[in-house]
Amino acid sequence: MQRITLEPGKRGGRPCIRGLRISVYDILTMLSNGDTQASILEDFPELEAQDIHAVLSYAADRERRTYVMAEA
Repeated sequence: MQRITLEPGKRGGRPCIRGLRISVYDILTMLSNGDTQASILEDFPELEAQDIHAVLSYAADRERRTYVMAEA
């Protein structure tokens, strides 16, 4: 998760990729709209494939934690 950063003054404190102004939400939205990993990497050359994997891992972990908290 070192690729996902949280900075209070950047993008409203949303989780971003490696301190860039590209948020986890941005990438998840693009993927859910049908963009491919290849097209995202082409549009954002500062990103790496590992960044997209980190976004998906972050989202899955967040979902898991939400589920666990709801079960408690």
